[in-house]
Amino acid sequence: MKSNTVKSGITKAPHRSLFKAMGYIDEEINKPLIGIVSAKSEIVPGHTNLDKITEAVKAGIRMAGGTPIEIPAIGVCDGIAMGHAGMKYSLVTRELIADSIECMVMAHGFDGLVLVPNCDKIVPGMLMGAARLNLPTTLVSGGPMLAGKIGDKKVSLSLIFEAVGKVQAGQMTEEELAEYEEKTCPTCGSCSGMFTANSMNCMSEVLGIALPGNGSIPAVYAERIRLAKYTGMAVMKMLEQNIRMRDILNEKAFINSLTVDMALGCSTNTMLHLPAIAHEAGVSINLDIANKISDNTPNLCKLAPAGPHHMEDLYFAGGVMAVMKELSKQNLLNEDIITITGETLRENLKSASNKDTTIIRPIDEPYSKTGGIAVLKGNLAPNGCVVKRSAVAKEMLVHSGPAKVFNSEEEASSAIANGEIQKGDVLVIRYEGPKGGPGMREMLSPTATLAGMGLDKDVALITDGRFSGATRGASIGHVSPEAAEGGLISIVQNGDIINIDMNKCTINLNVAQEEIDNRYKNLVQPEPKVKTGYLARYAKLVTSASTGAVFK
Repeated sequence: MKSNTVKSGITKAPHRSLFKAMGYIDEEINKPLIGIVSAKSEIVPGHTNLDKITEAVKAGIRMAGGTPIEIPAIGVCDGIAMGHAGMKYSLVTRELIADSIECMVMAHGFDGLVLVPNCDKIVPGMLMGAARLNLPTTLVSGGPMLAGKIGDKKVSLSLIFEAVGKVQAGQMTEEELAEYEEKTCPTCGSCSGMFTANSMNCMSEVLGIALPGNGSIPAVYAERIRLAKYTGMAVMKMLEQNIRMRDILNEKAFINSLTVDMALGCSTNTMLHLPAIAHEAGVSINLDIANKISDNTPNLCKLAPAGPHHMEDLYFAGGVMAVMKELSKQNLLNEDIITITGETLRENLKSASNKDTTIIRPIDEPYSKTGGIAVLKGNLAPNGCVVKRSAVAKEMLVHSGPAKVFNSEEEASSAIANGEIQKGDVLVIRYEGPKGGPGMREMLSPTATLAGMGLDKDVALITDGRFSGATRGASIGHVSPEAAEGGLISIVQNGDIINIDMNKCTINLNVAQEEIDNRYKNLVQPEPKVKTGYLARYAKLVTSASTGAVFK
């Protein structure tokens, strides 16, 4: 056992004495030591219940013959951090989480790991750290919150952000907004739509590193506690069978995850996180394969913000496994890969079924024949940019319009609030990428305000930053190279015509090459927005969004 490095032999008597200082007895020390990485905190709605999940995991580990040891992980609530400087600190925590897991595990000699995350960057950060270590590892999240309800309408976080825009446009009263504030988020858990947190929890299930049900069982259901116990038991089975993280996180598993991503219509942030996790697992995936997969994968679900359904609806319809079952009917998945159950995906799918075809469309009756996410390329984004195509109005799939250019989210939000954005415009927000931000902020506030004002069917938004999974509309992010690295987005000017075709996956600046060359000669890059602290160090190390914004 790896933990023998900290507990076996006479030379480890001092080490054992420190274990005993914490109350461990010989019977516990002599068993496999399983680290439980918990993101429990009192500032993230998706993490407030993780103490209960962690205790259930501990019970499962003990029942299966191991000794659980809880260690912490940090986590940012993207909703609370949204729309101000705090959002710069969201994506950057992914690397901190991965690094801290590596440090804690290498220092203390754990034999296996159970990851207990829930929201946004925390899931990929934990998976990245665990992939480096290549131990027997399982994951169980805290689960999604239930949708809110106002009148007879289900609501989620994206709608209250849009409601702010409606108030600003005079289409909703502040009293009505107050009702949204009280009722939108009725329980703990990750926000109830197919936003980034739930997207990544679904992806964990597809990758085979989490048990069936991880993506969709609501946070407040007792079934989530039972799942956590089984997850604790599963890591002990992996240890017994010597199944390790990289045995599961292979190329076929990542192809599966991209395929299900397209069928579910997940957050565009999966296009950042899946390549980053693959990188740590020694697997190379890139944005180029995304469109090839999308071309062959039908979009089967329209969960909020793309449609009226929520995670609880997906759960009752059979969950992620039911979506995969539909995809298997056309042999769209690699089914012979191993999962944390010790069984293949094919075995896991045997008991899955689609219980509600209004939530999960049958494979031969999809919303569209192509997937929910598209990668666009052209002179404006030679290395690619990403859009949640399934959440775009049909009339905006092909659009040409004049640019309105802003060098920060704050400038753009102010212009929207002041009525400076007109129908047909292409809103360009730059210097918000991984390096330029720094930190590649999510920009839900401007997109939600546009939607609330009814402009989501008339205005496109392009940025080298990124969008929340709660964003809908013609919102195109991850433009690479970013402005801070001299990408073409850095020399776009007001009035330039930008041509977008999401069907052909193209995006181009309609400016003559001679003019482009002249602008580059006169380009003066602005001073870095942050010059001290972690963000300054992050900006020096981070790579492009097209490579998952991993460190050099």
